[in-house]
Amino acid sequence: MTNAASRSQAFAEFLTGTHRSFSKKVSGFAAAFVLLLALASTLPAQTFRGTILGTVTDPNGAVVPNATVTAKNVGTAIERTTATDGFGNYTIAELPTGAYEVKVQSSGFQTTTVSGVVVEVSGDRRVDVSLAVAGANTTVIIAAANQVETTTNTLGATISSREVAELPVNGRDFTKFLVMAPGATGDPSGATDSPGSFGLFSANGNRGRANNFLLDGTDMNDGYRNLPAINEAGVFGTPATILPIEAISEAAILSNFEAEYGRNSGAIVNIVTKSGTNAVHGSLFEFVRNNKLDARNVFNPKPDPQTAFRNNQFGGSLGGPIVHNKTFFYLAYEGQRERVGLNSTARVPDPREIAALGGPTNPVIARLLARNPWPAPNRPLPLFDNSGAPNLFVTTRALNDVDSFIGKIDHSFNKDNQLTGRYFYGTSNQSFPLAILAGNVLPGYNTVTPTKVHLLSLSYLKILSPTAVNEVRFGYNRFKEGFFPEDRAFDPGRRAGARP
Repeated sequence: MTNAASRSQAFAEFLTGTHRSFSKKVSGFAAAFVLLLALASTLPAQTFRGTILGTVTDPNGAVVPNATVTAKNVGTAIERTTATDGFGNYTIAELPTGAYEVKVQSSGFQTTTVSGVVVEVSGDRRVDVSLAVAGANTTVIIAAANQVETTTNTLGATISSREVAELPVNGRDFTKFLVMAPGATGDPSGATDSPGSFGLFSANGNRGRANNFLLDGTDMNDGYRNLPAINEAGVFGTPATILPIEAISEAAILSNFEAEYGRNSGAIVNIVTKSGTNAVHGSLFEFVRNNKLDARNVFNPKPDPQTAFRNNQFGGSLGGPIVHNKTFFYLAYEGQRERVGLNSTARVPDPREIAALGGPTNPVIARLLARNPWPAPNRPLPLFDNSGAPNLFVTTRALNDVDSFIGKIDHSFNKDNQLTGRYFYGTSNQSFPLAILAGNVLPGYNTVTPTKVHLLSLSYLKILSPTAVNEVRFGYNRFKEGFFPEDRAFDPGRRAGARP
């Protein structure tokens, strides 16, 4: 039989099913795949929502099975309903963070509503209800009480929306309040990361770059530094983009978390952004810092000019309904315009000294001096003085321009189908002196750092049954940042007008 005939016969056997060994392998693989899917459906997954659970009992403490339990979001009026099992227990998982009312109904008992139930990110809120025997047609309303965590052994802390708004964090940088979690610490000197950043924190002795940052349940890590893509340092620790504080609903810092999160040994920083509600809410703000309102630095005495510093952070937010009780939007923007003067002293050649020595004879040196001429000395000093005293006071300009935008849409097809989409875009241009930490900071030698960040998140939640929830989640993360010299277009080895 020829090779071609052999291949034809093998293909015919495959079509007719006579290759039984291959068929058995496929069947075995399919069975294993189905088994994995079945097991996966029962496993917990990392979440950026919360859970309400509890037990329903009668006045004698006996459990009440088949009671109807409804959780209603106070802000959006969207409801989720389940029923207690044979042991009186119920669980309503994957609830968006916020305030809820829990209503319990059962034949022969009075309807009971528990108000003020606050669902936090990645948290379980236990609401146990004791039903009273039905008499008159009345509804019992109970205010939820504060409780100790009784459902998980996860350590950490949750920063609420109010705390986010009211904490006086410098620069409106969310990374600065992460050290509030138990077991977390930061390095004020920033020696472990970019100088002065303070954005690097560690939890329970882990390395500062061993943390996992999530935004609305999707990855927010820069794969190169393993730091948050938003608010990551650009030049010398200054955040290149900013997550608007106005847009943060909650931030959970988990330092001893379940295996469902994986990836890193440090803390999980799980940030949830705000969503719109049936009521329209918005804000406008501007924070101003200006050297005209500041005292002089002790190292910046007269008669030298006062160090320039102007920083404006401004923005706003708006959220509300597109369709009441169904579709909601939330938008937030934050911008920053910073202008800084960095003062320094130096000993530079006097033009008369250069001329007395015959001027630059090397063409490369001549082109460098023509492109960035030494500033003329402005402090009296004899020519050819070799004492090392400075003859120049100079101010080098630095800037930081940031624009950050985030938008979110939540849509409920019905009680059992919910779709969420969120997009963040940040861009910045930073320019700081190359020798900001040591040496001279002469003008013309700045480091320029343009940055762009894109983060997209999509989530589709399907309630399959009172005890089964399925979610499909997609995330896209792009972080692009470059470090360039201010005069990168200048080549001292090429004559003016010469072709590159």
